[in-house]
Amino acid sequence: MLYHMITEKLKQLENEIRKIKNELSELGPMRPGTLSLQYKAPAEKKGPYYQLSYTHKMKSRTQYVRPEWVDDIRGQIEVYKRFKKLIEEWIDLSIEYSQIRMKQAKEAERGGA
Repeated sequence: MLYHMITEKLKQLENEIRKIKNELSELGPMRPGTLSLQYKAPAEKKGPYYQLSYTHKMKSRTQYVRPEWVDDIRGQIEVYKRFKKLIEEWIDLSIEYSQIRMKQAKEAERGGA
């Protein structure tokens, strides 16, 4: 009975991991960062421009973004956030999967299988 419950839980985790992998494979262009509107003269709010700030490979970077690219960059940032969330979920599920497998092996050693 316990073995059957564990096996079902492992199958469930495998399915959830498979769904995450599928979703990851469908993600489009992405990039990390924060897009903000800046001003050349902040006090007067004159000379607006967009700036992308991000850290990659331990280096902080800032990049100007032309107005016609703002929507694309925003979309890429959202895809990156989704990517990070999916990776975290995958790691959580993998840890749980590993712990259950170890518990299952321990039960099998005791003759509980």
